[in-house]
Amino acid sequence: MIVRVLRLLLSAFAVSFGAVGLVVAAPLQGSSDSPVYVVPIQGVVDEGMAHFVARAVADARSAHAAAIVLDVDTAGGLVAPAFEIRDSVLDSPVPTVAYVSRRAYSAGALIALAARTLVVAPGAGIGAAEPVPNDAHHVSALRAEFAATAERNGRNPTLAAAMVDKSVDAAAYKRSGAILTLAANEAVRAHIADAIAPSVPQALADAHLPTQPRVVAQYTLGERLARFATSPIPSGLLLCLGVLGLLIEMQTLHGIAGAVGIGALALFFGAHVYAGFSDGFVIVLALAGLAGILFELHVVPGHGLAGGLGLLALAAAVVLAFGVPFIVVAVQAIALALVLSALLYAVVLRMVPENAFFRRIAFTAAQGPDYVASGDRGALVGRRGVAASYLRPAGVAEVDGKRVDVLTEGEFVPAGATVMVSRVEGARVFVRPVVAASEEHA
Repeated sequence: MIVRVLRLLLSAFAVSFGAVGLVVAAPLQGSSDSPVYVVPIQGVVDEGMAHFVARAVADARSAHAAAIVLDVDTAGGLVAPAFEIRDSVLDSPVPTVAYVSRRAYSAGALIALAARTLVVAPGAGIGAAEPVPNDAHHVSALRAEFAATAERNGRNPTLAAAMVDKSVDAAAYKRSGAILTLAANEAVRAHIADAIAPSVPQALADAHLPTQPRVVAQYTLGERLARFATSPIPSGLLLCLGVLGLLIEMQTLHGIAGAVGIGALALFFGAHVYAGFSDGFVIVLALAGLAGILFELHVVPGHGLAGGLGLLALAAAVVLAFGVPFIVVAVQAIALALVLSALLYAVVLRMVPENAFFRRIAFTAAQGPDYVASGDRGALVGRRGVAASYLRPAGVAEVDGKRVDVLTEGEFVPAGATVMVSRVEGARVFVRPVVAASEEHA
């Protein structure tokens, strides 16, 4: 009787254990027709990519996907979006496989380590994740993220930390004081990667996951535009158009070229904000720079201070728009913009006087039949007069009973002040304020 009861209990336990095993195995294996979602992690890791991965993980979960494959080929990117992608991958209820087709450096290494299964292609590399800037605070935070991510998936946390912090000892894989980067065979030997496979289907097969059907996640139009506009060449072209528009506006003061230039700069900064490179401070800095330039062009032309500060603020905003880790990309884009702007501006200066459309909006250098050259005003040198208007530094003065357009040597002179003609250069008459004797002895 007791034996029969024990047999019944054992049978019930076996059936229950088998049922639990099926429940646990079902989400890991998936049905034969469950799709496999392939999510490309390629190019710069930015906020647009973080949104893309989060959306792809949600779609895969809704479709009851058998697995999510992260096709990784990136040299890195921004830290904050990398954290967001890491969290999306770790929290995914769908099994995740990272396939490093070429390289997974910096932020890409953290994303690859977040997957439950990590497969590398022959000749691929992973690591090189020292942050920029590499001060103690940033190194410590990123090292902890790498170590915790690796440990959660059963990988060596010390080697993961060595990818970030050069002070971490990993003598078998790197020299002292260097950042850890592992080739494919080294990654498998160090238990960072699980296997080497020549292709995504082989990686899925090695992970005992179905290889078909596959759904490749796609970026939305807005995400593609933002990522395209933030790459060096399109960014340089947008900057070129913006600078060229401002230069032509300085020549014409008509407003059309300035509007085009400001529109191009707005698209440049807007794309960087959307992609996560810029924030509100950069936008405010850029607007302040544009305001300074426009103030110089249309309010107090010739003074130079507002325009100079505006140019500095705009240049700083452009550099910050790319983010500190991409300072080299920023320099490349700015150099491209400056060279193209100079060349195109030279071409425009040659075309403008001969173009019927531009002749209506630009100052022409041609002299018409009514043109009369100014007379010789050398006799005015040494004569005194009175400032008929504020001289800042240009204005009008009365000399010998005649109104004369004059310039100061740079100082501002109030209306009514006594001035003396210091020199004459062609049609330009320069004056300086005359200080009364009582003021000289005060």
